Amino acid sequence: MGQYVAPLRDMQFVLHELLNVEAELKQLPAYAEVDADIINQILEEGGKFTSQVLFPLNHSGDREGCHHDKETKTVTTPKGFKEAYQQYVEAGWAALSCDPEYGGQGLPLTVNNSFYEMLNSSNQAWTMYPGLSHGAYECIHAHGTDEQKNLYLPKLISGDWTGTMCLTEPHCGTDLGLLRTKAEPQEDGSYKITGAKIFISAGEHDMSQNIVHLVLARLPGAPEGSKGISLFIVPKFLPNADGSNGARNPIFCGAIEEKMGIHGNSTCQMNLDGATGWLIGGPHKGLQAMFVFMNAARLGVGMQGLGLTEIAYQNALVYARDRLQMRSLSGPKAPEKPADPIIVHPDVRRMLLTAKAYAEGGRAFCSYVALQLDKELNHPDEAVRKECADEVALLTPIIKAFITDNAWISTSECLQVYGGHGYISEWGMEQYVRDSRINMIYEGTNTVQSLDLLGRKILMDNGNKLRKFGAKVQAFVEANGTDEKMSEFVTPLAELGDKVTKLTMEIGMKAFQNPDEVGAAAVPYLRVVGHMVYSYFFAQMAKIALEKEASGDTFYKAKLATIRFYFARLYPETAMLIRQARSGSANLLALEADLF
Repeated sequence: MGQYVAPLRDMQFVLHELLNVEAELKQLPAYAEVDADIINQILEEGGKFTSQVLFPLNHSGDREGCHHDKETKTVTTPKGFKEAYQQYVEAGWAALSCDPEYGGQGLPLTVNNSFYEMLNSSNQAWTMYPGLSHGAYECIHAHGTDEQKNLYLPKLISGDWTGTMCLTEPHCGTDLGLLRTKAEPQEDGSYKITGAKIFISAGEHDMSQNIVHLVLARLPGAPEGSKGISLFIVPKFLPNADGSNGARNPIFCGAIEEKMGIHGNSTCQMNLDGATGWLIGGPHKGLQAMFVFMNAARLGVGMQGLGLTEIAYQNALVYARDRLQMRSLSGPKAPEKPADPIIVHPDVRRMLLTAKAYAEGGRAFCSYVALQLDKELNHPDEAVRKECADEVALLTPIIKAFITDNAWISTSECLQVYGGHGYISEWGMEQYVRDSRINMIYEGTNTVQSLDLLGRKILMDNGNKLRKFGAKVQAFVEANGTDEKMSEFVTPLAELGDKVTKLTMEIGMKAFQNPDEVGAAAVPYLRVVGHMVYSYFFAQMAKIALEKEASGDTFYKAKLATIRFYFARLYPETAMLIRQARSGSANLLALEADLF
């Protein structure tokens, strides 16, 4: 079973010492009254809810899974999930960062982001139900009509209703231009929608009164490809004018997928047989509207990776302190015991520090992006909003891919700490490995994220967004480059910044001659840029820790040790990755497909 304790001290370090969120939020009229005390109180309560209510359901929910009744086409969630959701709703967690105009609490996304890390650490499968609802809320809030907002948002914010996004079809995944679901217009302004969707997380369940599906479909005569896709609101129950549930809409769960992880979440095959829906976002503009949901989901999946990294680290650490195995190579460290705890062994330390570093780097990165989102949506200066929007667009694929890559590495290392007990189900570690592997695939595989970063966000933009972020890195390097104490952090950061610039130019030049060069370089390229981002935040955190180390607070000593480990053991991966990215497409494409 293990345990979960919310990492409040490190969260507070990131929010208050690294990002100085209180001062940043005072520049945003909507959040000017939000101070450090309010943030800390919310996170403390969030830590209690996640550790006491959700975490105890994680292992049992994985073992039990969801149950599909083929006759009634309904899904029952694992024991305790529904009751935990009611506690979540009654405590107001669903409304935390939502618009007060529709019943939300109006708190910053930065706070909600930290809470979602706790949710994902304690029970990722359960968290996907309210997490997808928040994405549906964001989409309708951004693109819905006033009538749609007034009808759906209060119910989604209260948690009475949950939401999903229905994109994938049996014959198409990432290439949504191939989708076949049809929407036929009706005289009353609604549409009859027919088709089949697969891999729909939380598509059917018993936790809420209604489920609001956002469905991609084609109108009659729509253009071919992605330019002919529209988005529709398709509720499970047709809502009455007063918001109560009306007739059952013919959108049903045909089956739930038997999958390797996140068993507590119902991944559904959804069949629409003339289901009633309403257009949102305009005809043939479904992808633009859905991208609000998809980007929120990609950031959310990054948070899933972070949550799993943290929970795996915490439990591996407890095990390493308790498990006795052999003696230290340099002599007994616990002579009063028959053997030393395995935490004395250098390679066990390496595995633990890998997860610790990736958790702390990911926490700083995600919190920073959440703050930029708050500024993008709320800053009074349009120029600042635009700058923040560009930066969020650049960093979103890195959050999704780099953090979930690192979670796979970290959970695997933490399982290894357990030795044979690691792959035995009762200890719970193998669940984190299974769950983390899924996160690298859905919401756009990590290869798709890499192509998005290099091809769309950087090369198609002539590198403008990357240069702006690079300017922040360079400014930090110049401001701290003469500080001898900072040289061990600033020097590798400066070197990697230069290498990223040169690598980007080199790939861009090759791509003019052969577009396959982008596909060949994209995955290692994203990891290189991911390490540049982490190096930037680790260097900033090192500066703070060096300044406060003399206080005697051992937190700063531990922070510096973790950062030094990162630069010594994890950062050097960039040398290999750069060579891979530069190796070109020929070694991948030389072998003809029928010769594999």
